[in-house]
Amino acid sequence: MRLTTLVLALGLLWPVGPPPPEILRGWHPPPGPYAAGHRGIDLAAPPGTRVLAPAAGTVTFAGPVGGRGVLTLTLPGTGTPPLRTTFTPVTPLVRTGTRVPAGTPIAQVAQVAPGSPAAHCPRSCLHWGLLRGDRYLNPLLLTKRAPSRLLPVGD
Repeated sequence: MRLTTLVLALGLLWPVGPPPPEILRGWHPPPGPYAAGHRGIDLAAPPGTRVLAPAAGTVTFAGPVGGRGVLTLTLPGTGTPPLRTTFTPVTPLVRTGTRVPAGTPIAQVAQVAPGSPAAHCPRSCLHWGLLRGDRYLNPLLLTKRAPSRLLPVGD
């Protein structure tokens, strides 16, 4: 199933907003499974910002990983293996195993001390990831965006 078809079928929402948040850092896939890269996008979000389920799904992980709170939401009906979307650093508001409809508050952006190993943005942010199995995908593929418009050159 193509992601564009899934976006229309699932009616996905931005995890923070509206309006859509500023993207502080985009997706830069690594050249290999253990190479450096950015396996998601960073959305501007102050500590305490509610993180909403972008689609209906089941919380399949909610807890700490490497000193940061992480929440994983598995999206049913998105193929085999199903898509999973991840959020960090967060304080989960729901437990593993909870089924949630789209738009449900599932976490809050956690406070991270500047300069700590958990801080990876120039200011507070939510890291949003997307996976199918062990393959990372660009989470922006899940968002509805207005079509590009070309402007005339000159007067």
